Amino acid sequence: MDEQQMWQPDSAWASSSALADFAKSVGRSAADYPALHAWSVSDLGGFWSAFWDFAGVIGDKGDIAFTAPGGARMTGAQFFPEARLNIAENFLKGDDAALAVIETDEDGGRRDITRAELRAEVARIARGMRTVGVGVGDSVGVVLPNRLECLVTQLAAMSIGAIWTSCSPDFGVAAILDRIGRVNPKLMIVQAQVRYGGKDVDLSTRLSDVARGMVGLEHLVTIGAGDVTAEVPVTDWQAFGTAGSLEFERLAFDAPCYVLYTSGTTGAPKAIVHRTGGVLLQQLKEHMLHGDLRQGDRFLWYTNTAWMMYHWVVASLGCGATVVLYDGAPIIKRDGKLDCSPLWTAVADLRLTHLGISPKYLATLAEQGYAPGAEKDLSSLRWMLSAGSPVAPHQYDWIYDKVKADLGFASISGGTEIMGCFLLGSPLHPVTRGHLTVRGLGMAANVLDDRGAPIIGRAGDLVCTEPFPSMPLTFWGPDGDARYHKAYFAERAEIWTHGDHAQIEPDGTAVIHGRSDCTLNPGGVRIGTADIYNVCENFPQIEDSIVFGRAIPGDEEIVLCLILKDGQSLGDGLARDIRMALRAACSPRHVPACIYQVSAIPYTVNGKRVEAAARAVASGLEVKNRASLVNEECLLQFSGLSREAAL
Repeated sequence: MDEQQMWQPDSAWASSSALADFAKSVGRSAADYPALHAWSVSDLGGFWSAFWDFAGVIGDKGDIAFTAPGGARMTGAQFFPEARLNIAENFLKGDDAALAVIETDEDGGRRDITRAELRAEVARIARGMRTVGVGVGDSVGVVLPNRLECLVTQLAAMSIGAIWTSCSPDFGVAAILDRIGRVNPKLMIVQAQVRYGGKDVDLSTRLSDVARGMVGLEHLVTIGAGDVTAEVPVTDWQAFGTAGSLEFERLAFDAPCYVLYTSGTTGAPKAIVHRTGGVLLQQLKEHMLHGDLRQGDRFLWYTNTAWMMYHWVVASLGCGATVVLYDGAPIIKRDGKLDCSPLWTAVADLRLTHLGISPKYLATLAEQGYAPGAEKDLSSLRWMLSAGSPVAPHQYDWIYDKVKADLGFASISGGTEIMGCFLLGSPLHPVTRGHLTVRGLGMAANVLDDRGAPIIGRAGDLVCTEPFPSMPLTFWGPDGDARYHKAYFAERAEIWTHGDHAQIEPDGTAVIHGRSDCTLNPGGVRIGTADIYNVCENFPQIEDSIVFGRAIPGDEEIVLCLILKDGQSLGDGLARDIRMALRAACSPRHVPACIYQVSAIPYTVNGKRVEAAARAVASGLEVKNRASLVNEECLLQFSGLSREAAL
């Protein structure tokens, strides 16, 4: 095995995968993935129709799989224009006694729900929604933790053809109104008492303010204790709806199902409207074919209910898997120390097969010296996955050293905009250190240079040159189509420009260097921020870092800000070592002109660094939507970063 290959699926693993079965079903060789992928993006109708059949999608497919006008192949594309289907009907299929959901939390609580029990509860809440006047095309908004009730609201809304949209309880009033408030929900469902990091939190006042600020709200449902008030009727969860049969409203393929929101750090969050059929097909494809998710598998992704990964992992129900809902913090401070075990306890006790995490979480485990494989029985775990930001090469080493040697790992990359991935894993391919494994089937992902030419082995803009079903339907609100097209097609007509700085290698693997809007440009050379973060993470003195560009006359300089661990301070020696490491590992262009020590770094509520906010404040510009940040107060220190004070 190549020294950069961390893991290779054995022949039995690969041959028993759904990806191998699918290749065989369409007359292709699983051993020739490039040919399979080329077919999937050249015969879009043939590929997506074949996958519909392979996945056993419930619904009427119609006679037409794909159509697009000649002058608008991307923006005018339609998949399955005659189809009728329902997402909830596909998620809720399966044997009554099969385990659908395991609910767990940071305190180790557990609740098991069969498919029959889940269907019964969805039916009750769906009847409640219909009783208060919610129907096809109406919006249902929720502010809920990652527990069974949130999932039930989602499935109930989709079963009746309503549009479901969510925020998690850690969002503030302004952030919720900037998001859910934009879609004017007819019904809101909230939970006032939540627990996170070992602390009980009462959100009654916050949620009351939210309810009063929602234009068009007609009914509020509350779950559990708490005194949430509103100017509309308020019903307790247990009294909402009555038992009865579960009915599914079959909708057009392009009927709206979800509204999700971008981070909103450069302006008001974009409210992205997603298509019923597009979301279903895309996510089933990714779970079945690329994630090696099999019937009876158990899948936990650590996420809040606002992030697209919540919607993504819930789709595992459609594969016959058990979705594991985790509520609470993944790392908890107990008796003055950090307890890194909660998620790994869940893996061991619940016999999970798939676990989804983030690079930030992995970095914290490494800093704490926690070795999951030595602490817990991880024999059931077949796959780990990561999303949210690039996974550093040394984190691949940590996974295979500290978690498990015989383990599939997939760093995946896509986004809220597409409710899926352009680049992800494969049960047929080796895992290569620091690389994403393959381009997704049906996704014509490519990297273009400044000429608009496709390039291999060099960094450029990540694009998609052919239509795919989970492209957004529109952006919510006035001029939604125009704003949507401006966001993704203004730079290149009829080519989706995703906003990532990426590189595809000759072997088909890929590297994500960071967001294009945060790409550094010293001396006119484009540099991805991920390259600098990867080097900084190797320094034991550094707890966290953020890097951005700052304009200087005729050029741009790189600014690096560091949070150092307790007892550490930034001096000339550490600054020199960082610069030398960046020069050696990357290039002289990567060396920061200014290095500062800071006490905090701006993050979104979904745990993503916000380079744009730090850059704006450091440059004397306005941060347009501070409500998107979980710690906006930290920005004040970035306004005082003088060049004289830098190392």
